[in-house]
Amino acid sequence: MNNKTIKLTMAGMFCAVAVVGSLVSFPVFGSKCAPVQHLINILCAVFLGPAYGVGVAFAASFIRNITGLGTLLAFPGSMCGALLCGILYKKTKNLPLTLIGEVFGTGVIGGLCAYPVAILLMGKDISTLAFYVYIVPFLISTVGGAVIAAVILYSLKQAHVLKQDSTAA
Repeated sequence: MNNKTIKLTMAGMFCAVAVVGSLVSFPVFGSKCAPVQHLINILCAVFLGPAYGVGVAFAASFIRNITGLGTLLAFPGSMCGALLCGILYKKTKNLPLTLIGEVFGTGVIGGLCAYPVAILLMGKDISTLAFYVYIVPFLISTVGGAVIAAVILYSLKQAHVLKQDSTAA
């Protein structure tokens, strides 16, 4: 099989895991926190790259929304984190920086981008919603996913499945 077929297959599997993993979610300030999505964002960054990561984040968010497992806030949160950690891993091959990129991309950038989504698309009242209100729940969710990803990736590194500062073997 060629590389594109393998990447597309992995992307489909990652998307399925993200959707099924969203069954493990918890509400925080009106958002559904799904740490598995952030785990998948980081794994996509390492194994597939930023474009596939954003594609998987979009597809998983879309499926979660049409099945009632997520909210529209899943789009800015997951896609911002996937893009930033994917770019950071592609440029540096540094796992700690990639984990931080996911946390910052989802928690801060995604949290700020969720504000206009909540106002314009979800009908939230602008007078009762601070622009930074989604940062805390997004940070809680993404830190959980980043910790799980760190355990998996460092275990793969120890088992020599993941080459030192490189993509999978």
